[in-house]
Amino acid sequence: MRGIYLVLCGLLLLPLSGLAQTGIYATFSASDYNLPNVDWQYGPTVGLYHEFGAIPFLGVGFDVRAQFLGSGSSQIYSGLLGPRVSLHPHLLPVKPYVEALGGAGDVNVGEGVANASDTAFEYQLVAGADVTIFPRIDWRVAEFSYGGFANLGENLHPRTLGTGIVIRLP
Repeated sequence: MRGIYLVLCGLLLLPLSGLAQTGIYATFSASDYNLPNVDWQYGPTVGLYHEFGAIPFLGVGFDVRAQFLGSGSSQIYSGLLGPRVSLHPHLLPVKPYVEALGGAGDVNVGEGVANASDTAFEYQLVAGADVTIFPRIDWRVAEFSYGGFANLGENLHPRTLGTGIVIRLP
């Protein structure tokens, strides 16, 4: 009886290591800097996430990304890293997630005396959802982030929307 119990436990726990997931993604993003005389800014976001497979139905890991937003004289180039938590309801092809990211952002917004230009600490709180469209390929249906910058003296809090493609690596 003990042998059957050990084999059964081993078979149930074996697939947990296979739940680890790494994905690379590219999205098109649009950001409202919430500043007067600064229009919406557009550009790509590229990144990589890795989730560890310790908890069924829940992915816990990290995300690292680069964001290149801007048009005209306004631009923000960012490099961010932080924790990621996602839900994996196996009956549905959707995977909602949340992230808390921090890093550096090179900011150049506004014109003349209203110009803010500096490299500063940046943070973003992110929520989104991926939908599986093909094996190993997801559509990042929507991603919303709210962010901010330290030490700029401006009330700069970009709100960003994005959509794109995720390729999950084997």
